[in-house]
Amino acid sequence: MNHSRSKLSPAEYLAELRKECLAPPQTVGTRPLPGDASGTVGLEDSDPPVGVNVPGQDTSGMEMASNFVGSPPAPNLGSAAMKGNPQLTALLTRVNHLLTPARTTEGPFVPRAPENLIETGLVTDEIERLILKYLLARGSASGRQIANQLHLSFQVIEPLLRDLKQDQLVAFKGTSQFNDFEYIITELGRERARRYAEECTYFGSAPVILADYIHSISAQTIAQAHATVEDLKRAFSDLIINQQMFDRLGPAINSGRGMFLFGEPGNGKTSIAERITSCFGSTIWIPRALSIDGDILRLFDPAVHQEVPYQNQQGLMNTSSIDTRWVHIRRPTVIAGGELTMDELEVRLNKSTNVCESPLQMKSNCGTLVIDDFGRQRMPVDVLLNRWIVPLEKRYDFLNLPSGKKIQVPFDQLIIFSTNLEPKDLVDGAFLRRIPYKIEVPDPSESEYRELIVLMADKLGFPENSEAIDHLVENQYKKINRPFRACQPRDLLLQVKNYCLYKSIPMELSPAAFDFACENYFSVL
Repeated sequence: MNHSRSKLSPAEYLAELRKECLAPPQTVGTRPLPGDASGTVGLEDSDPPVGVNVPGQDTSGMEMASNFVGSPPAPNLGSAAMKGNPQLTALLTRVNHLLTPARTTEGPFVPRAPENLIETGLVTDEIERLILKYLLARGSASGRQIANQLHLSFQVIEPLLRDLKQDQLVAFKGTSQFNDFEYIITELGRERARRYAEECTYFGSAPVILADYIHSISAQTIAQAHATVEDLKRAFSDLIINQQMFDRLGPAINSGRGMFLFGEPGNGKTSIAERITSCFGSTIWIPRALSIDGDILRLFDPAVHQEVPYQNQQGLMNTSSIDTRWVHIRRPTVIAGGELTMDELEVRLNKSTNVCESPLQMKSNCGTLVIDDFGRQRMPVDVLLNRWIVPLEKRYDFLNLPSGKKIQVPFDQLIIFSTNLEPKDLVDGAFLRRIPYKIEVPDPSESEYRELIVLMADKLGFPENSEAIDHLVENQYKKINRPFRACQPRDLLLQVKNYCLYKSIPMELSPAAFDFACENYFSVL
């Protein structure tokens, strides 16, 4: 280590450090180390090799532990210039965290709870803002209550609470359990919290940095989750689908790319699309919120994400080491119909709270995004297609933040366009090439139609009556050459049920009840 480094300013040292982190690694034994072109490592004789602990040496902040189970250790940034300067240590370690290449995991991705502020990837100011805004809204809270609100461990925020107390932004109101204190915001802290709230009112879970989110998508990508014939049969167990349709859907699902589902209205395109995600039969982890250069981007949405309890490989609840800033959910299925607008595909800023909401394609990462009734959106079709023509090809998307920054995020989902229009009449060849699978959902055969009636009749509580079903098929379909539709058994049986309730007669299938239902249902069809 060159002694001149200890004389560098923090800015100069940071610039030199970035050069080392980005330089090709050299190897000493089996551990990569930054070095010069000759392959020798620039260590003084008195310095130990990187990664070797020496008794009595302070190594806090010198090695950044990985935040994910199964991740390899991150590079070490030991330096004599860092000793005795905690702020520089935190700054350099955070730079190391951001510059470290994407980490790989062995086994399922599980976010591990950070043991200190450095492991969160956040800076002190971001956490202090959340604490002050929370105390401004609540009035007072214990240290552990604040930790629970931020979804961080008490040991992470305790040093920050001490600093806020020392800066006279908070004060002790009293003692609490487990060597904790009740904190109350001071007048000085209240004034500062109000300024923070004017910038952004968010004081929920501490956010996750973008680099960790990108790594999580790579580790949980839907492109690596392959479905088998048994998986499809399990997912579509409540639908009547023939083997030919299974053989067409299976490869399209495993592609992890995109598909068109087209066909006549009522044949089950939306029902198929809604069940495709369950073919993978797995769960994923997503952050509650992201921090991107000071902007808060909310990602977890209870309206589209289904939270499930986490169980370890032994089937037991074990959340003590889990980073609760992340949520364990089922692989998401996000459905957008004719109400879809361009605003929902971009980062949206709530001007009253200054909190950003993530777009639909980001909420559906590692899952399925269904564009239902494609071609009937409020926006022109070519505008929607031009928005996604590059992400479909490159598997990543660019988003503009309200601050003017542009970020690159993964575009990792199975996107399904469901339409009763002909795909070639909607889009050009360039876009069709990026949607490799075009699957027609045909009309059910007579045998499949009869099977659907029996299935729905059993669900609605009707006893089976083959004579009434024969009457329906012969008189309402074959005689007038009416095509079968997959939705019609359910719709007709519901009308028969209402007919029986109105007449106060037993719930049963009869030719008269079917004729009444068909007269209403097909009057304008």
